[in-house]
Amino acid sequence: MSWLLFLSFAVLMCAAVPLAVALGLSGVAVIAAAKMGMMSIPTNVYGAIAKYPLIAIPVFILAGMIFERSGVAGRLVRLAESIVGKRAGGLAVAAVIVCMILGGISGSGPADAAAVGAILIPAMTRAGYPREFSAALIAAGGSTAIVIPPSIALIIYSVLVPQASVQALFAAGLVPGLLCGLALILASLAFARIHGWGANDPEPAPAFWKSFREAGWGLLAPVIILGGMRSGMFTPTEAAVVAVAYGLFVGLVVYRSMRWGQVWDLLAEAAEISAVILFMVGLAMLFGWAVDTIGVFNDFARWLTSTGTSEVAVLLAITLMLLVAGTALDASATYFVFLPFLLPLAKAYDWDLVWLGIIMTINVAIGQFTPPTAVNLMVTCRLANISIESTIGWCLWLVGVMTALLLLLTFVPEIVLFVPRMLGYL
Repeated sequence: MSWLLFLSFAVLMCAAVPLAVALGLSGVAVIAAAKMGMMSIPTNVYGAIAKYPLIAIPVFILAGMIFERSGVAGRLVRLAESIVGKRAGGLAVAAVIVCMILGGISGSGPADAAAVGAILIPAMTRAGYPREFSAALIAAGGSTAIVIPPSIALIIYSVLVPQASVQALFAAGLVPGLLCGLALILASLAFARIHGWGANDPEPAPAFWKSFREAGWGLLAPVIILGGMRSGMFTPTEAAVVAVAYGLFVGLVVYRSMRWGQVWDLLAEAAEISAVILFMVGLAMLFGWAVDTIGVFNDFARWLTSTGTSEVAVLLAITLMLLVAGTALDASATYFVFLPFLLPLAKAYDWDLVWLGIIMTINVAIGQFTPPTAVNLMVTCRLANISIESTIGWCLWLVGVMTALLLLLTFVPEIVLFVPRMLGYL
């Protein structure tokens, strides 16, 4: 049955059928051929999406949209500029810092890249930064959003891999996410010093205390979300609801940058995006159930380990495979396609599943700004009015920096796992 599963999936993908539909139809073909019972189709699809943690996805999407439209991003940019100051590389550092803070609110890379790019790409251009570099850097900075908690991608992973709890994944993503941001900051500072970007910025730095007061409400958001989850006041799903309520309060009452009429539009937009994600989750879980039932990857994992293949070689091969796949697939699709293959390997080699989730997610984050099909880069290039091809030189440098960090985290798992262990999640 394995040949039917993969042949049908390959044919459908070559025919440009959407990924979710290709996964679902491939699963249906195997279920029908193996006579597993057609009633297992609606049962598995419903069971896939009727999970409590998934409620957090549409609510976090809504929260991210509310904070984006309420003007929080602009205030955070001014605060970051006031802290960094007007020096070579200052605006580049501010861009990465703001991307990381917004990532602690929205959990969406493209949303972060759009919010920060709309404000900082024009400012960086006036300060002498090439638009190609600015677009590449902000796209890379936005990718940290799916690693830094709360991450929509990690919520989906926890549903697909129940052994890895959302709390453990969020705790494990904190240090790697910060290290990703630090790596981008150091790389951007090096480039700025070499080329002198930003050293002669004509605009004065914003006043710190004024910027801090204006941005204070935005800074409190990740503190409330993550602090509430750590203290046990609410679960990750409840944290998403708290984030929405807090965002509405800030946008409607404090900043008064939103109107009640806009809230309805945001609800409709968030529902549309969430429906696409949950549709993919349901059909992909059907594919995964079919793969697990026929047991093809379990047999492959046993064969691979019996051949004496080095664990280092397997890890390097998986890293290369995921890096290539990440340029074409988003986090959800990458999990759905590769987890049926990777979970038996993880069991065979005794890999920690929380660590595996973070490694997979960083691979996908790198793919979000790796040409040619990089979703974050598409957003920032559109804002900068340049082609994706013009950014390739800068993107490759940033991909190299992030890949070096990825390899460090791959071969030193304790960097990923010490925080969840310290907090008692492992």
